[in-house]
Amino acid sequence: MKYIDTFREGMHTSDIYLCKSKQIAITKNGKEYGNLVLQDKTGTIDGKIWDLNSPGVGSFEVMNYVQVEADVTLFQGSFQLNIKRIRKAAEREYKEADYLPVSKKDIPKMYEELMGFVTSIQNPFLSRLAMDFFGNPKFEKAFCFHSAAKTVHHGFVGGLLEHTLGVTRLCDYYASYYTQLNRDLLITAAMFHDIGKMQELSRFPENDYTDDGQLLGHIIIGMEMVGSRMKMIPDFPAKLASELKHCILAHHGELEYGSPKKPALLEALALNFADNTDAKMETMMEALNAGNDNPGWLGFNRLLETNIRRTGE
Repeated sequence: MKYIDTFREGMHTSDIYLCKSKQIAITKNGKEYGNLVLQDKTGTIDGKIWDLNSPGVGSFEVMNYVQVEADVTLFQGSFQLNIKRIRKAAEREYKEADYLPVSKKDIPKMYEELMGFVTSIQNPFLSRLAMDFFGNPKFEKAFCFHSAAKTVHHGFVGGLLEHTLGVTRLCDYYASYYTQLNRDLLITAAMFHDIGKMQELSRFPENDYTDDGQLLGHIIIGMEMVGSRMKMIPDFPAKLASELKHCILAHHGELEYGSPKKPALLEALALNFADNTDAKMETMMEALNAGNDNPGWLGFNRLLETNIRRTGE
């Protein structure tokens, strides 16, 4: 099959993709058209059905696999599909493994490195807490399969692990440079900061918001998950528990970005910077990769709130 990351302007594809979203939109001239997001394991691409009378348009729904006949076009720096024909694909026509985006990094190796950070924690209560989660094989399997976001950054199998490891690495560096930081608290907070995403987002292939995700969000969910486990550890210090919870609650930094609290501890501030750095860098890299070899400006990126392009050689 032709994978999305191989698309170039002018190419034609006749293949099967996972339909992640399906909407009816209206052009400036008032004409209705179909607006799709299609996915395979290498990424996603917008698809447009300009003629809603095309065969098969009404035969499929969101999360169906669809056979499309389409041309690849370039619009505002990103590729999209101009769909001529589309139909729901039969189960025998596809393999699900071809449609789940997966981290390009070695997932078992990343988890091994994360476990190295777990075993480096000196505080016995934080060490026990981290081992209760990350040392559990069932948790490991679920954590390694989960994404870190629906669409913004690290939205792929292994994404939650990759992002968590990236944040933990940055926090480890901060702790070595800014010696006033409590390394054990910071490293533990880094590993747990997005754990709530395991309940905020459903598993692949849906990778969509759950009811709790919509009503509570991953920050509150994560704090509750960690808080419940801390209560099971005898004599867990109340002050330490509050400090770890605060780091989780404040890791988005600002109230308008979803944090119930702004950072009031040095460790919470460091975690916020590390989380923001890893998320923004990945967002930028994913946007640049979506532009493939285009050397020019890729247009306005709503997540970064600026026009972007590659660095000149």
